[in-house]
Amino acid sequence: MTTDQRRRITYILLFVAIFVIETLIALFVHDSIIRPFIGDVIVEWLIYCFVRIFFLYKFRWLPLYVFLFSIGIELLQYIKLINILGLQDNAVMRTLLGTSFSWIDIACYAVGCIFIFIGQRIYASLK
Repeated sequence: MTTDQRRRITYILLFVAIFVIETLIALFVHDSIIRPFIGDVIVEWLIYCFVRIFFLYKFRWLPLYVFLFSIGIELLQYIKLINILGLQDNAVMRTLLGTSFSWIDIACYAVGCIFIFIGQRIYASLK
């Protein structure tokens, strides 16, 4: 097995693990800290791992791109895209696109991406 194959498998496993955690949070956690804040932090890790499955080479600015993508989704929530598309009654689309804009969500996304950026630096320094 090549190094690239091992890396790809690692990112697939991380993606699946984080996806399971996010799903469990969405289904079973109804608190005022983990679901609204921690979930938004780790969703950035989920997106990052998904992209890294396909792009294995050094991608220094990926945390920034993930953050910008998340801001884009948040802006779509601001303009109520889910309602514009007539999908407000579709539970899956409501979960994927979200339903309400929040500056706090953007702050949580920033924290998640900062953790990714720090993790990249630590990993690079270990090589």
